Amino acid sequence: MASQSIASRWMRKRFLKKNDIGDEKYEDDLIKCVVEERERPVRRGSIKGRIIVPRCITKGHENLYRDYFADPPIFSDNVFRRRFRMRRHVFLRIQNAVLLCDPYFLQKRNAAGAIGLSSYQKITAALRMLACGVPADYVDEYVRIGESTALKSLKRFVNAVVVMFGDEYLRPPNSNDIARLLSIGEKRGFPGMLGSIDCMHWRWKNCPSAWQGMYYGHYHEPTIILEAVASYDLWIWHAFFGLPGSHNDINVLDRSSLFDDLATGRAPPVNYLVNGKRYNMGYYLADGIYPTWATFVKTIPAPQGNKKKHFAKQHEGARKDVERAFGVLQARFAIVRGPARLWNQETLKDIMTACIIMHNMIVEDERDDDHYIRNIGRDRDSEIDQIIENYDIVGEPSNVLPSHEFSLVFS
Repeated sequence: MASQSIASRWMRKRFLKKNDIGDEKYEDDLIKCVVEERERPVRRGSIKGRIIVPRCITKGHENLYRDYFADPPIFSDNVFRRRFRMRRHVFLRIQNAVLLCDPYFLQKRNAAGAIGLSSYQKITAALRMLACGVPADYVDEYVRIGESTALKSLKRFVNAVVVMFGDEYLRPPNSNDIARLLSIGEKRGFPGMLGSIDCMHWRWKNCPSAWQGMYYGHYHEPTIILEAVASYDLWIWHAFFGLPGSHNDINVLDRSSLFDDLATGRAPPVNYLVNGKRYNMGYYLADGIYPTWATFVKTIPAPQGNKKKHFAKQHEGARKDVERAFGVLQARFAIVRGPARLWNQETLKDIMTACIIMHNMIVEDERDDDHYIRNIGRDRDSEIDQIIENYDIVGEPSNVLPSHEFSLVFS
């Protein structure tokens, strides 16, 4: 046949030496191998050598739904709160918003017609990685989700949370928020206080070698800096993340957008009285490294006398709000407590921002202002009585009345 003669000539030229005598049987075997190779089906849809794991995805969804989302669920609300770091209705609100934002989380069928992962499985895997700081394949045994799918779910989940809730839960305080913050600040002895400011470092384990000199600071390992402003209820009003760890707090402040609204005149008015004098600019409690601006109130170093000692004590106690916010944020989402293991800095920024947003959602859901105000009044009255007694003991004037004059100092 013509095709066989063409193949024979090609095989003879390809495999037989010039001086060899062609063997018809050997030539036929070679032709047969070429034909079989061409007729063999091409491998598609997977990587050669990859093992397909029969995970039984439907069974994983059924177990997860029965344990936490059925009516009634197997595990109680307290167990759900401990394992997901939030109450069930907050989780369901986030789930509905994520489904509207990204169709990736919708349950679909693959090309073979098999049912895929549900939104419960993908979001649960992402939340477990955020809350517990575990590797991507840690929840595979229970949720039935592969490592690559869990990582993809994490990245798309944090991005969807930032898109859907960022404007609401990472906004500057409005007029109502400022009125509440001023009221609480006055009860704590700091009228005009809007919160406390500080910076936190997040270790970056997989920082590229070429960048490590830039991200290497006083922690003696690569870190990324988060600047935040927190109030008494641990709500984080301002978050600026992404600068290398070699910067200090002043360098971060120069690049952040904390005072942009104030500089452009768009900030809500802040009006309060101190010793009969009216002020129209709020302030933040800060530590000693921050500049001496009217918007920062710092403690008194090495205070002398009971009056200054009392102010320093009250200031250092109130300024710990932002430190407590950092601690609670790291306790709720262990991924920001341990070293970051991802490579992309934009993904790390989405993770930090999403954790702060969900932290604020939890604070909003569980906040009890009335209980906090009652405790502030009781503690402050007893402390003022003790200060007055100490003044009498050391021989200072006994007619000194508790006032804002020893609660706030302007330079």
